[in-house]
Amino acid sequence: MVSRRNFLSRSGGVMGGALGMAMATRPAFAASGSDDWPADPPFRFDGDMADFDAAQAALLPLYEVRRDFATLDAAYYGAMTRPVQAAYRARSEWVNRNHALFLRGGSPGHPRDPELDASRAAVAKMLGATTPEIALSAGGTEALYALIANYAPLRAGDAVIYADVDYDEMQFACDYLAQSRGARLVRFSLPEPHTQANILAAYEKILRDTPRAKLLLLTHLSNRNGLVPPVKAIVAMAKARGVDVILDSAQAVGHIPFTVAETGADFIGFSLHKWLAAPLGTGGVYIAKDRLQDITPWLGNHIHEADDIRARIPTGTVDFAARLTVPSAIAMQDAIGLEAKHRHLLRLRDYWVDRVRDIPGLEIMLPDEPGRYGAVTGFRLPGMRGPDDAKKAAKLFLDKYRLLIVAKAGLASGPVLRVTPALFNSSAELDRLVAAINAERRLFA
Repeated sequence: MVSRRNFLSRSGGVMGGALGMAMATRPAFAASGSDDWPADPPFRFDGDMADFDAAQAALLPLYEVRRDFATLDAAYYGAMTRPVQAAYRARSEWVNRNHALFLRGGSPGHPRDPELDASRAAVAKMLGATTPEIALSAGGTEALYALIANYAPLRAGDAVIYADVDYDEMQFACDYLAQSRGARLVRFSLPEPHTQANILAAYEKILRDTPRAKLLLLTHLSNRNGLVPPVKAIVAMAKARGVDVILDSAQAVGHIPFTVAETGADFIGFSLHKWLAAPLGTGGVYIAKDRLQDITPWLGNHIHEADDIRARIPTGTVDFAARLTVPSAIAMQDAIGLEAKHRHLLRLRDYWVDRVRDIPGLEIMLPDEPGRYGAVTGFRLPGMRGPDDAKKAAKLFLDKYRLLIVAKAGLASGPVLRVTPALFNSSAELDRLVAAINAERRLFA
């Protein structure tokens, strides 16, 4: 029997350029009514990630997704691979069969909290943290709400800073601090082009011009245009002025290789169902061990002790099977290699961007500066201006070309169309996108 911790061991079943036929997709239980933990399917990834075409040949069969539409929206949800989907299905069945016996912590051999701690430990290892510094959540938004709304050191009159590239919901959470805690909100716009020099200068200025700044929201990778700012430098800049940073890594985990130490941030919220491609409803929060008391427990949470990070996350009955499947998603990523995965995502992005950047009047929202972008990229068709234009274009691309791209507002310079390819997308699908952009380049001209 293959254990979950050996799920994607390189001694498992074969997966080369195509999905191995011998790979089980429905892990079996030892016997009907058994309480045995389900076995994950054996799997090995042998794809050549150094070669763009070979990587696609190996990656695409890993996914069971619709191919009549090209869904370029991994920034919302990254589909599970077949093996992770199988692991999730098996754990769903196991949790259902054990139901309250497991939820109450009484399941023989597999008590609830130690099993969930295995998922926390896997996330901690991935991020270079310790298990007590990680709590699981229902997604990145919930995690960041918990950090922002419950940031304890804030006093009335203290300033909270955020930028136009930050996620709407997190901006709203900062706004809540003005309503509930008397904070002063300082919203600013990053100057375009979003070069490293311009970004650093903008953050240095806003911090210098805000003497009572206490908290800075910083987005690791913007869901609007794909910007990856120089996180470590900005965090250090803020800390030098006594300003704490809450880092929104919802789009970064499983997308950009990093550790918590490399960011310098003490508070990080993240999603696991986007780029890690764990089941829907998975995310987490990191709080540096010496900063735990600076985030108060969630609504007086007494389920866990005050010195337990899990007290910082909402309680309730969650999809336990989804959380139990997180180590399988991490193992899948490890088999492919996060560095190789990141390089492939960049190649997918560059593939379509390089083919449209010379269209007169078309705007690619990020400069080609190494390290400043990932797979997410916003663009504007020539003459596209307001939100209605962006929504019209997104609908046209969906209805006419069967391409899902997303209209995103919020940037000071105006709305964009966001393209987010994932490992399950192909260069052929991106060719369709390029053809559609060329066909509609005069839509607003």
